[in-house]
Amino acid sequence: LRDFLLVYNRMTELCFRHCVCNLNHRLLTGREESCLESCAARLVRANHRLMGAYVGLVPALLQRRAAEHGALPGPP
Repeated sequence: LRDFLLVYNRMTELCFRHCVCNLNHRLLTGREESCLESCAARLVRANHRLMGAYVGLVPALLQRRAAEHGALPGPP
């Protein structure tokens, strides 16, 4: 949950800084809203790709760690 919140907060901050230029109005302009939607969608897609790559690598990492631990001598 902590990692999810960190990613969400970072995404919000990046998109807000990139898309919202004028804080004089209570509501977002159409351009700002469109920019925010596009920015968030790009970051979500990138996050999904990264997580997919991570999930693909985990089994190999676990096997390698198991092999390394199996090769180490046990406690005396």
